[in-house]
Amino acid sequence: MTLQDFISLLHARWITVCVTTVVAVLGGVALTLFTTPLYEASTRLFVSTGSGSSLSDVYQGNRFSQERVISYAELLMGETLAQRTIDKLDLDEDATALRENVKATVKPDTVLINVQVVDESAVRARDIANALSDEFVTMIRELETPEDGTPPESRVVVEQRASIPQTPVVPKTARNIAVSLALGAILGIGLAFLRDRLDNTVKDRKTLEAITGTGVVGNIPLDKERRKHAAITFETDNSPIAEAFRKVRTNLQFVAVDNPPRVIVVTSSVPSEGKSTTAINIALALAEADNKVVIVDGDLRRPTLHKHLNAIGSVGFSTVLSGGATLSEALQQTRFPGLTVLTSGTIPPNPSELLGSQSARKLLNDLRGEFDYVVVDSTPLLAVTDAAILAAGADGVLVIACYGRTKREQISHAVQSLESVAAPVLGAVLTMTPTRGNASYGYGYGYYSEDAERTKRLTDVAKKVAPSALKTDTRTSRSSAGDRKPAE
Repeated sequence: MTLQDFISLLHARWITVCVTTVVAVLGGVALTLFTTPLYEASTRLFVSTGSGSSLSDVYQGNRFSQERVISYAELLMGETLAQRTIDKLDLDEDATALRENVKATVKPDTVLINVQVVDESAVRARDIANALSDEFVTMIRELETPEDGTPPESRVVVEQRASIPQTPVVPKTARNIAVSLALGAILGIGLAFLRDRLDNTVKDRKTLEAITGTGVVGNIPLDKERRKHAAITFETDNSPIAEAFRKVRTNLQFVAVDNPPRVIVVTSSVPSEGKSTTAINIALALAEADNKVVIVDGDLRRPTLHKHLNAIGSVGFSTVLSGGATLSEALQQTRFPGLTVLTSGTIPPNPSELLGSQSARKLLNDLRGEFDYVVVDSTPLLAVTDAAILAAGADGVLVIACYGRTKREQISHAVQSLESVAAPVLGAVLTMTPTRGNASYGYGYGYYSEDAERTKRLTDVAKKVAPSALKTDTRTSRSSAGDRKPAE
């Protein structure tokens, strides 16, 4: 993994990292708040021996004291001294508990012993440290005094007595928060890597292109408004999502330059991937470019186009196929210029057989002859075979994948279903991609407006200079804003 991949991963999984870090810090704060404060009082003892008159005697005495302090440190943490201290202060605890709170350390190459006592009370910590040191001096005197009463060769002096500590040594608030912050960040990054490895959904163009074996013709940003109103009013909308669909419209004109697709089936692998919304707005984007477009509801199981376009759903595709109405009677004009809708009609008991019939193929060919583009909103590929049947008779298929929702194996199986019927895949569209920062706003309201205005001026000039260049042999091409209408 390169540094750029690592940064991209953190950018994509920053919520996981932040939440984990916050939880770890809160845990550190909670641990600090619920930890009983402990205070530490310390004394310092000096060990000396009798020195002779010669330099050699002084050296030997100093070496003797240094060897003694190691043993003295063990005695300071022993149970005997702890019990003597308890008896002196009349403490309500046993010697074992007290000795666990006593620590004696020896400074290397010195005759000094540091004694630290930890207790929940600052005053009691001081009293125990001083009493322990006093009792130790007495105990050493008793142990080092010979039986004949001669002065002992070694003695201990309390060089520094303990005072009342002002701040607790436990908990260490700053250290706890720093450690929890570091651990939280490390754990968060680890979880981000783990989630990324376990995440088998499609989230980028490279992955989608590798699975489908074709290019990505559109990247549609997430727009919560589309949940309420699927159709975009392109005449007045220059938002990022509207511009994304315009880009899909432009890309469709370049996927097959020699034989531009006229009948386009829009499908997905599973439901709830934005398939119908994408089909509607691709049709509207094509209609915006002065094309005559019809959108067909090829989902004869759970139709939705009539709801989004305010059309009558009971008369449509199935009605024409069953002979209940003619095609001209079933077609309905929408409130959007240039867009006609053929709804699903009554839900039949045998949708797959109906869509695979010669009547269905003839119906699509009739629509091809009457309209510039025929956009078919079909069923999900992995649910039923309806979409594959429609795709086999179309000029091409657009495969929809939802960012962070469509699994890689799902889109792979969907493409295999299309390959099994030799349906040409025009490209893939990644929907509901997250938008971050202010780039989307600038792109939607700055770049597009300037580009559209520039394209409009160029088109006006072209019409004046060479109007015949905008026509084909069979019909007048109504190209606008850089879109080229294919000829029949």
